[in-house]
Amino acid sequence: MSKKSDNPAEPFRKAVAEATRALAGEADLNVKFSVDPPGLAGDTARLPQVSHRMSPQEVRLARAHGDAYAMRVRHHDAGVHAQYTPSGDTARQLFDAMENARVEALACRQMPGVGDNLDVMLSEEGKRKGWGDASGARLGGEGEIDIAEAARLLVRQHGSGRQLPGAAAEAMVRWREALEEQTNASLPELQGCLADQKAFAKLAWRMIDDMGFGEQLGQDPDERVEQDEQPEDDQDEDPDSAGEDSEGDESEESQDGGAEERSDEAREQEEHDAAAQIAADVDDEGAEPENELDDPEGAPPTAQPAPAPDSEADPEYRVYSRHSDETVHAEDICDLEELERLRGFLDQQLAPLQGVASRLANKLQRRLQAQQNRSWEFDREEGILDAGRLARVVANPTTPLSFKVERDTEFRDTVVTLLLDNSGSMRGRPISIAAISADILARTLERCSVKVEILGFTTRQWKGGEARKRWIEEGRPPSPGRLNDLRHIVYKSADAPWRRARRNLGLMMREGLLKENIDGEALEWAHKRLAGRPEQRRILMVISDGAPVDDSTLSVNPSNYLEKHLRDVIEMIERRGAVELLAIGIGHEVTRYYRRAVMITDAEQLAGAMTEQLAALFEQNPKSRTNRSAA
Repeated sequence: MSKKSDNPAEPFRKAVAEATRALAGEADLNVKFSVDPPGLAGDTARLPQVSHRMSPQEVRLARAHGDAYAMRVRHHDAGVHAQYTPSGDTARQLFDAMENARVEALACRQMPGVGDNLDVMLSEEGKRKGWGDASGARLGGEGEIDIAEAARLLVRQHGSGRQLPGAAAEAMVRWREALEEQTNASLPELQGCLADQKAFAKLAWRMIDDMGFGEQLGQDPDERVEQDEQPEDDQDEDPDSAGEDSEGDESEESQDGGAEERSDEAREQEEHDAAAQIAADVDDEGAEPENELDDPEGAPPTAQPAPAPDSEADPEYRVYSRHSDETVHAEDICDLEELERLRGFLDQQLAPLQGVASRLANKLQRRLQAQQNRSWEFDREEGILDAGRLARVVANPTTPLSFKVERDTEFRDTVVTLLLDNSGSMRGRPISIAAISADILARTLERCSVKVEILGFTTRQWKGGEARKRWIEEGRPPSPGRLNDLRHIVYKSADAPWRRARRNLGLMMREGLLKENIDGEALEWAHKRLAGRPEQRRILMVISDGAPVDDSTLSVNPSNYLEKHLRDVIEMIERRGAVELLAIGIGHEVTRYYRRAVMITDAEQLAGAMTEQLAALFEQNPKSRTNRSAA
C-alpha cells in the first residue's frame, strides 16, 4: 500500500496547480505555494501558502491568485504591451493598470466562476490597502486610491459588467463621477475590444488622453511603424529620380556645346604641369632629402583627434555639460552621525520584516552553498590527512600516509553589482524595501564568498540644475542632449566588507536625496566599473520602478531621448556578454527593455524576487550559459 501524505492540504495544492496550468494553457507553468508575497515572474506563478488547517480564506485566496495568474499568461502579450506603453510615468501607470483590468474583465465575462474568485482577490487587496474606509477614500485618508487604481477599477467594472466588491466600490467614490464623465465616449467600446489587446491598447490611449495625460503618451506606435517603413518608399522612388537627373544632364550637355573643348584644354594643362614636375625632380636628384619632421613649416598640420563620444552605446547621445556631475561615496554626502541616525531609522523598518528577511537569507545561502561542491586532489605529499585511506597504513605500516588538498571552485570568483533607482518615485516604502533587500543580499552573498557592490543613481537637482543654467546663459542652443547634473552614489564598493558599509544604506532614507532618474548613463557607469573587475563572473542587477525621466532633458529633446539611450546601453551590454544583466521592475514592465527581467506589483515582493533571480542565475550551468551566449 502506498503511504498517503500527512499533509491534508497537499491534494488541494496539486489540484490548484493543475487547474492553473489548464486555465493558462501552459503545461510547463511552474506553480509554487510560498509564504513570500504572491506574484508572477517569468514561467513561475507563486501562490499564497495553504497550511494543513486549510482555512476557508487560505483556500479562496490560493484559487483566486491561481486564476488571476493563469488569465494573465493566457491573455496578455508582453510584446504588444511594450509596443504601446506610453513614455510618461503617470500615463504608463494608467496603461498598465488598464491592461490588468482588461485581463480580469475578460476572464469574468468568459468564466463567471473565475470572476467570483477574482472578486475575492480584489476584496482581499482592498482590505490590505484600507479601501474599506470610505471616509478615508473621500477625504484623502489612508484608504484613498490613486488615479491608476481608479482607472483599473473603472475598466474592470464596465468591461466585465459586474459590480465591484464592497471595499473597491467604496474606494471609487471620489473618482467615479469625474472619470466616467471624462471617458464617457470610450466606455461603451470596452466590452467589444477586450479580446483584442492591440485594439484595447489604442482605446486605452484615447482614455488616457481624455483624462488629461495626453502629453505623456509619446509618439503613436502606429506612426513609428510608418516612419520606419518610409526609407524603403524613398528607395523605391530613387530610380525615377535618377532618370530625371540623367535627362537633365543630357539637356545641359546639349545646351553647352563648348564643355568638351574646355575639358581638352584642361588635359593639356595637366600634361604640361606633370612634365615640369618631372624636370624639377631630376634637378634635385643629387640633393639630400629633407626630413619633413625637421621642417614644421613644410609639414602638414597635425590632425586633432576626434573627441570621444558621450556614450559608447550611442554616438548620437549628447551631454550638454558634465561640469557639475558627481560620483560620490555615501559617507561623503552627510556626516557619520547623520548616517547612523538614518541607519537606525532603516533598522526600525527592517524589524517587522526580520523573520521574512532571515528566511530569504538562509534560503539563498543554502542554494548558493549547494553549488560550492568541494573538489579534492588525493595522494599528495602534504595537505590534510586523508582519513579514508588510513586502513592501508594499518594493513601495511610501510605504506606512506596519504594527504589531500582542496581545489578552488570557480563559483567563488564572482562579483555582483546592485544598481538601485534613487528617483523621486521610489520615495517611501519602495526605497525602504530596496535598501533592506540590498542589505540582506550583501550580507548573505558575503557569507558565500561572493563580492557585492551597491550603487545608486539620481540627479543633483530638480529641473536641470547647473547644466540648464549654463544652457540658458549660452543662448539655448537646440538639441542640447542631457540637461541635468548627475549624482552617482557608491553605497558599498565590491572590496569593502559589509560591516563597514552597513550604515551607508541609511542614506536612502535622507529627505531630498531622491530626484530624477537617467537610467542609461547610470547603467553604463555601473557596467564600466564592473567590467574592470578581476573576477571571472560579473553580474549586474538593476532595481527600478519606471522608465528614465528627467523633465529638463525631455523638455528640449525628443520624448524618447532617454529611453532610446537606455535601450542602446542594454543592447551593448547584452551583446558584449562580459556582464550578466538582469532587472527587476517595481510596478513597471521592465521586460520591454531587458532580456532577463521580472516585474513585481508590490515593493514587498522585492526581496523575494531578488533572491529568486540570483539563486536561479547561480544554479545555471556556466558552460551551457556560455554556449547559449555564443550561439
